[in-house]
Amino acid sequence: MSEENKAVVRQFFAEVINDGNLDRADELVTANYVEHQHLPGAEGRQGITVAKAFLSMMRGAFPDFHFDIEDLVAEGDKVVARLTVSGTHRGEMMGLAPTGKRIQTSGIEVFRVADGKLAEHWATFDALGMLRQIGMVPVPSPPLLARTLAYQVRKRLPAARGSA
Repeated sequence: MSEENKAVVRQFFAEVINDGNLDRADELVTANYVEHQHLPGAEGRQGITVAKAFLSMMRGAFPDFHFDIEDLVAEGDKVVARLTVSGTHRGEMMGLAPTGKRIQTSGIEVFRVADGKLAEHWATFDALGMLRQIGMVPVPSPPLLARTLAYQVRKRLPAARGSA
């Protein structure tokens, strides 16, 4: 069963996400699909329209976005995918005008498969890294970052010495 479940996830990434064939989602996702990803207005919502709306928004913002499966692990009815996501910000995303910048980020997605279709979805991505890459969130300057790290180390040193 695990290999069949992994095949469904592979098909979903290849055909629906990477090829942009949203109609294929109707065949790979259950009618009562539940989205658990933390997306504005999507978390806990049911139905294929939730998945399609998110994918349409992403495809609009990153027309060339691509998910590479780095690892795929299955046990029981769950499949976990470790992914690398890439694309070029060429369309509006959450009010941010296109920047033309290329992004590459990583994520973990978990699917529950029921009767050969995706029934539930959880995901965690390095959204902060992606937002930094397109310039939506500034990257701390090296001196500020160094001072912050030095402060954290000094703050923890006395506790570490006392426990030795």
